[in-house]
Amino acid sequence: MRADKPIGIYLLLWPTVWALLIAAQGLPEWHILFVFVAGVVVMRSAGCVINDYADRHVDGAVKRTSARPLVSGEVTEREALGLFAALIAIALVLVLQLNVHTILLSLGALMLASSYPFMKRYTHLPQVVLGAAFGWGIPMAFMAIQQQVPWWAWIVYAANLSWTVAYDTFYAMVDRDDDIEIGVKSTAILFGKHDLLIIAALQCVMLALLILVGHQLALSWPYWMSLLVCVGLFIQQLWSTRDRDRQACFHAFLNNHYVGLVIALGLSGHYLIIA
Repeated sequence: MRADKPIGIYLLLWPTVWALLIAAQGLPEWHILFVFVAGVVVMRSAGCVINDYADRHVDGAVKRTSARPLVSGEVTEREALGLFAALIAIALVLVLQLNVHTILLSLGALMLASSYPFMKRYTHLPQVVLGAAFGWGIPMAFMAIQQQVPWWAWIVYAANLSWTVAYDTFYAMVDRDDDIEIGVKSTAILFGKHDLLIIAALQCVMLALLILVGHQLALSWPYWMSLLVCVGLFIQQLWSTRDRDRQACFHAFLNNHYVGLVIALGLSGHYLIIA
């Protein structure tokens, strides 16, 4: 479940928080907030389990993943599948607390989370599937609170998708040499020597879409300041990875936690001002 490495929880949580804040125009009702936060933790854990199960025959050949429990034999395949099923059952109990349309939308989250780990065998764009999965809490949050998904909510979704592909490409750059050797596909391999240029373009797309959302919702200065801080964080990430050093790429990936946090703080600041 990698509960000791919460970066995945943060990266899944922050876009969900953005959507909850916007949909509720401030802090949502406590039971909805609890369901979504708990759901993020449970679904991220389930995603890690099914990812390790899917990669159980290749993780041993990758330096970063060679000590994972299924590789070492610490956990059996049957135990992993049992844990995945238990986590999905918990997620189902959580989502049943919401309206029926949100429950139906949750099926998309399950399909995306379950299929993503297997995509790297068939396409160089598994990061796009991850982005689709990591952003699915956005339409679910709007449906749970407003009982609809306005068109601009999909702009937030698209912004998060661009951002996810960007930061997960940093993550894939850490394993690029190993992945090429074992035949696993990724955007880091697809982008090749243009990796940082394309990451920068994706980050610009994310910011442009969030600017569009800010104008559509007439958001105030704390939100715009948060986007400005994000520009600085993105520049830092690109500069630190200019030599494609593995550790630098991993740290750039981790740094995106602050991007999501800063935007959440900007939105919170806006709704505090207008309250």
